[in-house]
Amino acid sequence: MTLFLALVLDALLGEPKWLWSRMPHPAVLMGNLIARATSMFNHAPHQKPKGVILCIGLAGLGGLAGLVLAQLGPLAEILVTAILVAQRSLMQHVQDVAQSLRLSLAAGRRSVAMIVGRDTAQMDAPQVARGAIESAAENFSDGIAAPVFWFALAGLPGVIIYKMINTADSMIGYKNETYRDFGWACARLDDLLNWAPARLSAFGIWLITGCRTSWGTIISEAKLHRSPNAGWPEAAMAYALDISLSGPRSYEGKFEKFPWVNAAGRKNIGPVAIEKSIQTLWLTWGAMTLLVAGMTLAFLL
Repeated sequence: MTLFLALVLDALLGEPKWLWSRMPHPAVLMGNLIARATSMFNHAPHQKPKGVILCIGLAGLGGLAGLVLAQLGPLAEILVTAILVAQRSLMQHVQDVAQSLRLSLAAGRRSVAMIVGRDTAQMDAPQVARGAIESAAENFSDGIAAPVFWFALAGLPGVIIYKMINTADSMIGYKNETYRDFGWACARLDDLLNWAPARLSAFGIWLITGCRTSWGTIISEAKLHRSPNAGWPEAAMAYALDISLSGPRSYEGKFEKFPWVNAAGRKNIGPVAIEKSIQTLWLTWGAMTLLVAGMTLAFLL
């Protein structure tokens, strides 16, 4: 029941600005901790062992925090879990891109730059739309499905451990000279923690949209993606909407010719496709929430 109520609370309230303008969000606190640890320890020698120790420490601290907060009772568990699930805020950010793109290409670029890590200054309208849809699909997996999955397996400690590692991966899990060694452990653990949620997200999207292609095709197309996990929900979304995702893009001024996921799909897309992806993810969220409710009732009965 705790998980079901947390999902509903997040869907209703999202991220209240009046609250987080007055106090730091838990994700911000996690980020500050990781940034400080990185500043202290990410220097030669032995950067990889130091990163392993940081990863273990973050997981241990997250688990301990979860155990302590769980002792405060069901209401605390509901509130903390709702804060760490991000369905409503994700959908709002993606909807902002659609609305901005309708105003102008420049506005769309500014809006999508808030949710993607690639270069946006030279994007055309379809690239803006693809960026928003890809971000929506990937973040549905790691921002909603993964916290739900780890709460179901390990309660509040599981959710906080996951968010700690996922936040660390987003900050130091890069294969560049600065973070390649130090962020290695957090990046690999994040891949492991997201392995099942990514595939379950893809299956949910594929199922809720009528299985428009074979599951085997989703598996094959997911493997074209540079990420071991992000390709799964993106492949499912690409076939659900009959569009092409991934493909060429630029990072830090370097053009990367990534393969297309669903290369035969439509490439000339815009705000309508973004909004269809939002509808798809709300339907998938609804199915997941009903499943959680059903499992809760079955357990109680």
